[in-house]
Amino acid sequence: MSQSTVPCYTIINSTDLEVPNEMQLKQDLEKGDTNVKIETLKKVIQLLLNGERLSGLIMTIIRFVLPVQNHTIKKLLLVFWEIVPKTSPDGKLLQEMILVCDAYRKDLQHPNEFLRGSTLRFLCKLKEPELLEPLMPSIRACLEHRHSYVRRNAVLAIFTIYKNFDWLVPDGPELIANFLDTQQDMSCKRNAFLMLLHADQERALNYLASCIDQVNNFGDILQLVIVELIYKVCHANPAERSRFIRCIYNLLNSSSNAVRYEAAGTLITLSSAPTAIKAAAGCYIELIVTESDNNVKLIVLDRLIAMKENENIEKVMQDLVMDILRVLAAPDIEVRRKTLNLAMDLVSSRNISEMVLVLKKEVSKTHNVAHEDTGKYRQLLVRTLHSCSIKFPDVAGNVIPVLVEFLSDTNELAAADVLIFIREAIQKFPSLRNLIIGHLIEAFSQIKSSKIHRAAVWILGEYVNDKNQVLEVIEVIIQTLGEVPMVEAEQRRLAGDQTEEEMMNHRNNNSQPSQTNTNNSKVTSDGTYATQSAFSLAPISKKEKRPPLREYLMAGDFFIGAALSATLTKLALRYADLEDDAKAQNRLTTRVMLIMSSILHLGRSGFSNKPITNDDTDRIFICLRTLSERTKDVVQVFERYCREALGKMLDAQYEEDQRVFREKQKAAAKVQPDDPVVFAQLSNGRESQLGENVFESSLNQALAGTKSNNLSDVTSPNNKLNKVTQLTGFSDPVYAEAYVNVNQYDIVLDVLIVNQTNDTLQNCTLELATLGDLKLVERPHSVVLAPHDFCNIKANVKVSSTENVYDTSINTNVVVLNTTHIDIMDYIIPASCTDTEFRQMWQDFEWENKVTVNTTFTDLHEYLKHLLKSTNMKCLTPEKALSGQCGFMAANMYAKSIFGENALANLSIEKPIDDPDSKVTGHIRIRAKSQGMALSLGDKMSSSQKLAVQAS
Repeated sequence: MSQSTVPCYTIINSTDLEVPNEMQLKQDLEKGDTNVKIETLKKVIQLLLNGERLSGLIMTIIRFVLPVQNHTIKKLLLVFWEIVPKTSPDGKLLQEMILVCDAYRKDLQHPNEFLRGSTLRFLCKLKEPELLEPLMPSIRACLEHRHSYVRRNAVLAIFTIYKNFDWLVPDGPELIANFLDTQQDMSCKRNAFLMLLHADQERALNYLASCIDQVNNFGDILQLVIVELIYKVCHANPAERSRFIRCIYNLLNSSSNAVRYEAAGTLITLSSAPTAIKAAAGCYIELIVTESDNNVKLIVLDRLIAMKENENIEKVMQDLVMDILRVLAAPDIEVRRKTLNLAMDLVSSRNISEMVLVLKKEVSKTHNVAHEDTGKYRQLLVRTLHSCSIKFPDVAGNVIPVLVEFLSDTNELAAADVLIFIREAIQKFPSLRNLIIGHLIEAFSQIKSSKIHRAAVWILGEYVNDKNQVLEVIEVIIQTLGEVPMVEAEQRRLAGDQTEEEMMNHRNNNSQPSQTNTNNSKVTSDGTYATQSAFSLAPISKKEKRPPLREYLMAGDFFIGAALSATLTKLALRYADLEDDAKAQNRLTTRVMLIMSSILHLGRSGFSNKPITNDDTDRIFICLRTLSERTKDVVQVFERYCREALGKMLDAQYEEDQRVFREKQKAAAKVQPDDPVVFAQLSNGRESQLGENVFESSLNQALAGTKSNNLSDVTSPNNKLNKVTQLTGFSDPVYAEAYVNVNQYDIVLDVLIVNQTNDTLQNCTLELATLGDLKLVERPHSVVLAPHDFCNIKANVKVSSTENVYDTSINTNVVVLNTTHIDIMDYIIPASCTDTEFRQMWQDFEWENKVTVNTTFTDLHEYLKHLLKSTNMKCLTPEKALSGQCGFMAANMYAKSIFGENALANLSIEKPIDDPDSKVTGHIRIRAKSQGMALSLGDKMSSSQKLAVQAS
């Protein structure tokens, strides 16, 4: 048997350190009882699988084990005869196998249906026609057995024998076709139909045509084979589509989800009609909604997303947006995220209003729901509504009242996304400014986060243009700030006196009788009265509820105070432009300046948990000085430049989004001018007779429009040569080199082994020792190498994270091989995230790796480009922020692995401006959740720097 046809078997790991000798095994097989024979037979199988040659045991097993009627021994013997070498070194069949053949002829006539069926399954794996030829009459007789288990395995046996040695059963298709007409059991019909599908499609089509109206009543296993047949026939002969496409339509309503999934995929490849696309997409959506397994939901969602990438299909799917939104009922956050992204890509002006209504209902459902993903889902809904409003400004007025409710949410991320939307909407849609400001003023006092209050204050200060609104905003700020001056109010609160707020609350609640007793008299344990002097009591700090802004200041967060001062300054300057009465101007200005000075006083009084910082003090002093002096240039900064800076930032974001969108369009698969034109009518139809399923490739062609995720560049000749690693030296007795092929979670190691000696090498074995989170799937089999012969050995390694090294060695007068490194770049893809998410991940990730910049680059931008190219990371810092030359650069980079791991990097580099020939210096900080990712990425950056240095 040639090396390429040797089957691969499962390795059974043995925990026994002591290997039994052949004589002991023979003795146990001859004289042991049934249990001893079972255990001994298991040991023999393990030894054979691990490369041992036990040819002396074959006759012993035939004499003493084969006649035993124990079912366990029978099952083990099937495994033994499958893996034992059946030919001599010269390629001839062993004489002992004739006895084995006779034993299995008896098993095929055994009254027990399990023994018959398992023997038939074993015969499917035999590759020796000499053994199969005497058994053919018995195999044919099993087609008429009373039990379906025997009959369906007999069909499989005839199928495999006909496929490998058709001269043994020349009338196989006719035999199975007659068998199919008389069968009622679905498993038997499925196996028979499968054989006709691959062996004689004409007979299979005739059978299908005779019962095409009954297909819906067939079992799912038979329906799946029918779908495969229809696909292959229509692919080879498009004229048959009209004959069978109705059957595919009917199978979309099958009771089996697997059949419906395959039928929908087949329908897309067979027809591009809008009705067919709608039917297939509707079937996919129904599968997602009804299927409980999240993995299935995600797989089918990916199919829908792939369909959307085709321009013609996308137009048809736009009418299915409301059906797609039904998937939001799924609890999984990843399913919801993909669904919202898909709906957002498909929504049009015709159905945007209905989509907004559905999203509003989803928002209301998330209230008072205690679930770990509720906050993330609300954040997704906010971002989707944000995108809807920017893409379709007509619905912004309906969306804003819903989103403003999120400002009082305890989930700060959702509230921050709302403010980002409000900031963009109020800048882009001047007609909605009054509506937004009105809702923002109403919700201002309900906000619970300092960060959200700070952003809301900035928006109010920037976009309020009416003098009545200015007064209203200042009143709301004072209400949420509390009594001013604040230091005096805190002193009264500490002394136990009522502050103005408490007196106001007391007046409002005067209808309720007060329970407070002003007399501070106490009763001692003996019943007498005792009094206390206020001077002898230490002041007790009461934990009382303060207004929100006062709470932030008392906690030491004076950054909100500086932001508040800037907003009050803008409001006062704007009020001065709008109000002609000088007294009203001065009155408002003094109120504003009193608030700012009160914040300064509070920060230095010691009442707050932390004193005010120098930066915040300087900012508040600048605001006070601006109001008192009214310098023209400084006033321009407050009145104009802040809003212009926001406009430039939003324009930069819009340009970046458009650039990414254009890049996606460029990546779309297009037919090149020099591509060959394939005429299906002129094809010879051989592709459909090869027995291989070309469904996936055809479906990918039908859904062309996306950049393939397969690592096709890895398999191209140019890059394949770059991935060959030399494992031994040229002077070693065995030369070996490996090509590492990475395909997502699997690594295929293709090792070329050359015998450079004049001797035949027996049992030449490749041993692999994996490090990190790599796992060897199967142990490479032993090979025999003739003098100066060569062979290829393939080994599969499973990957579960981004650990990147494994070691290899060859056994046979051991030749130690070179260490093979797996390039981490095969697992890392560029990704993007918001600044908030980047900061949060940077704070959460505990593994950090610091790489010092050591390069010959003299340009900061060139070094950044080199780093991004060599690490597959994406720069999150906008291009405009990096433009220009100032002698230093700071940039954030982000990437994700195919396992879902995040990798963050911060680049901080510099060079003297006055010395153009000086080299770039600095460092790169990498953060990741796992140590392997941080170290691997750091090694990659260091090695890329070394390569750049050597190249220069």
